[in-house]
Amino acid sequence: MTLADQPSRPVRIAAVGDVHCRESQRDEIAAAFAAVAGDIDLILLAGDLTTHGEPEQALILADACRGLDTPVLTVLGNHDWHSNRADEVVAVLREARIVVLERDHEIVGIGGIEVGVAGLKGFVGGFDGYRIPDFGEPQLRAIYDDTSADVEALDRSLREIALCALRIVLLHYAPIATTLEGEPPEIWMMLGSERLAAPIAEHRPHIVLHGHAHAGTFAGAIGEVPVYNVSAPVIGRDFCVFELTGAGAASAAVH
Repeated sequence: MTLADQPSRPVRIAAVGDVHCRESQRDEIAAAFAAVAGDIDLILLAGDLTTHGEPEQALILADACRGLDTPVLTVLGNHDWHSNRADEVVAVLREARIVVLERDHEIVGIGGIEVGVAGLKGFVGGFDGYRIPDFGEPQLRAIYDDTSADVEALDRSLREIALCALRIVLLHYAPIATTLEGEPPEIWMMLGSERLAAPIAEHRPHIVLHGHAHAGTFAGAIGEVPVYNVSAPVIGRDFCVFELTGAGAASAAVH
């Protein structure tokens, strides 16, 4: 299927971020995934899968997804890095056939429709003229360089999925300030980077999903590309369901 082809039916995507798995939630997490899977073509998770980045917490999510026929794709969040055991967290998730994206992409075939997902955690940086500069101490410039690598990877991944009928960007950190509204402006620099918006504006995927900003705002846009903050506290339910038809930004029906 090429970019010119349109899906013959809507593709239903369930998305959420910031589930922060812990042992006391095991049954709740399992029930939420089991309930949504039968109705959905694809599950996308916008990072902060665990509370403290412990592999045992990742296993709770892995066990919930292990028997599902629905593909599950995810990125990591800052909580998933907290214990510096991200490699172990990723191994646990992949053993359960969860696709973990970090500066990478995945193309999923859904009923003959190619859905391309470009995914990465993202990082801090700031917005609207208040940004971390490429100047000063090595530590500060290292943060800038890390976000530069994110921007380059996102551009590369979006090029790789350019011919897919549906194209999605999956992040943890925010690429725009609009979906951070509700969070204190003083911490916006720690919640994302507007530098991530450039490849999105250029390649115009059908939808962008992120999490991280628990007190943020649900909907924003980069040009005509809709951006949604699907952090669990923002959406107020287990998953937000999107129906994508491939006809453009306005085709993202939200349930």
